Amino acid sequence: MSGNDQAQQRGPTPFEIMGGQEKVDALVDRFYDLMDEAPEYYALRKLHPPSLEGSRDKLKWFLSGWLGGPPLYFEKVGHPMLRARHLPYSIATHERDQWLACMYSAMEDVGIPEAMKKGLQEAFFNTADWMRNKEG
Repeated sequence: MSGNDQAQQRGPTPFEIMGGQEKVDALVDRFYDLMDEAPEYYALRKLHPPSLEGSRDKLKWFLSGWLGGPPLYFEKVGHPMLRARHLPYSIATHERDQWLACMYSAMEDVGIPEAMKKGLQEAFFNTADWMRNKEG
């Protein structure tokens, strides 16, 4: 079986179902806009640098590969090593919950397909919960 046959059999990736890089970019931009503007995400925002441009780029690159699209983060930065890269930041349940609420709002705002929402929410929760490195 050729690579093309295998690609046709596997079906669309979450990246493709979501709408490709354009939709990933819209999701990440909305996420960081909400974080920057909404007071309920203040604790989350203060964990980030004054400019969110680098953070935006890295999350766009990461989500692209994580969702089955081009492995942009790996190509540009290397292995994500998510937990290690987040260890310098104090992440407790409160910060995790703010991250999740902000991402869930962004998913609503950009119209992530309903069929994807539950699976994405579960995957985002598992990843965000794994990032916690502080009690509370």
